[in-house]
Amino acid sequence: MVTEADPGAARTSVWLAVRPASPARRRTEAPSGLDRDRIIAAAVRLLDAEGLTRFSMRRLASALGVTAISLYWYVDTKHDLLELALDSALGRQRLPAEPAADAPWPVLLKALACGYRRLVGEHPWVAPLSLAYPNIGPHARAFDAALQGLLDRTGLGDAGRTGAHLAVSRFLNGCGGTARQVPEADFGLALDVLIAGIQAQADGRAPGITPR
Repeated sequence: MVTEADPGAARTSVWLAVRPASPARRRTEAPSGLDRDRIIAAAVRLLDAEGLTRFSMRRLASALGVTAISLYWYVDTKHDLLELALDSALGRQRLPAEPAADAPWPVLLKALACGYRRLVGEHPWVAPLSLAYPNIGPHARAFDAALQGLLDRTGLGDAGRTGAHLAVSRFLNGCGGTARQVPEADFGLALDVLIAGIQAQADGRAPGITPR
């Protein structure tokens, strides 16, 4: 069954779809004072205020003071808009900056994971949408690049980094994605165990994957 948070396999991600440009005549007919960025920002506010299950294009249009049909000048479907809102929310997390390059990778990895947990706590609808849609928007890819950059500093070989990336991603989508249900102390302990496991593999102190 396809739900609001489960678009199914038939649709194409908004990040992959090619949206044809509107003819000049039709562009002049687009609703004034409305643009895609404004619609996305309003969608994020509505999702924060009312949640994913109550979200609809009609309610969003009402919040913007326009008709529902006006929104479709800028987004093709509701699912496209939810994908755009998801990536917009992901862009609110601060990622490790270059000046922090001297900090130990476990410290930066913990900060990255805790930042994601805080983001999900502030925007609970992010977790289910992250599981339902491909996370290939620019901010999702920036987060993944930051994670990969930290794992590159562990000293693990290719297989080890791949396994660590999978472990951290699954952890964040599971334990981190239920930020309002998992107590802070439990999340922190589980994260410390995960990081310690990666460190042990990198140092050659654990059986299995060799560090290089």
